[in-house]
Amino acid sequence: MELKFGLATPSNLWSLAWQDRQQALSTIVDSGFDHIFMADHVSFRDGSGTDGFVEVASLSQLNPDIGVMISIYLLPLRHPLPVARQLASMARIAPGRMIFGVGIGGEDRHESEVCGVDPRRRGVRANESLEIIKGLLAGGPVSFAGREFEVTDAIIKPRPRQPIPILVGGRSDAALTRAAKYSEGWIGVWCSSKRFSDAVDIVQREAQVLGRNAVPWCHGYQPWVGVDLKDSKKAYAAVKAGMEGFYHIPFEKFERYTPSGTPAEVAEQLAPYIESGCRLFNLKVCAEHAEDEVALGALVVEQLRRYAPSLKVQA
Repeated sequence: MELKFGLATPSNLWSLAWQDRQQALSTIVDSGFDHIFMADHVSFRDGSGTDGFVEVASLSQLNPDIGVMISIYLLPLRHPLPVARQLASMARIAPGRMIFGVGIGGEDRHESEVCGVDPRRRGVRANESLEIIKGLLAGGPVSFAGREFEVTDAIIKPRPRQPIPILVGGRSDAALTRAAKYSEGWIGVWCSSKRFSDAVDIVQREAQVLGRNAVPWCHGYQPWVGVDLKDSKKAYAAVKAGMEGFYHIPFEKFERYTPSGTPAEVAEQLAPYIESGCRLFNLKVCAEHAEDEVALGALVVEQLRRYAPSLKVQA
């Protein structure tokens, strides 16, 4: 099983001219990253957001070798039929390069409410959506009558020639059950390596009960990291400012599970997750200067590879 690495879209990417964006993506590929990932929010906190599908579609066309991932897509805020169509479109314009990370959100209840979704129904909506989407991408037709969605003889053509891996995010036990039933992997955030190991075991045990014994599991971890070439204090300050600016929550809520330091120090803090079963790292790199994010993230990746000599690691 290959160890895969993803990089969050660099914070300065969309301010670059078109040719400079292309060069930036080429640099990311050359730096050893398998994919670039993008978050998804409709109206988060103060109204901020990014449309995950629009952005990964754009990213996929900047470089023919870059994989793209939405992580994490707020599935309960959408109807499953248009989402299935978007996935089928991505399979056509970037064949074999898409990973679909889904979750139910929850950091901002108002974001669900302004979309007309009861925050208490997010889990049910996600489960029913995944049931419908997987049926549609398998070829359909799909008829489904649930508590949130009802479709009759729904079809999405053309179906993807290559399956699109689905990873389910979330820290709750319900998220682990969702991953076991519908995904090819669980993606964790803000948890210890012990919790990660326990979660992987839960997913695989529940999947076996469901008869999903042949799944090519790829479980992942998605940390924010602060990195500086020499100064650990600058690394800490960078990730603290980045997370507080995005989440509008004191950094102390995240600090325990947020690595920072030199590339070697950050890799050392993340290495236990490999032993716990992590095979995909999505790194949100924070640095004193935005233009250094890719290079510093690449150094973390280089160091992390040293902790996985027994794996077939993609160079």
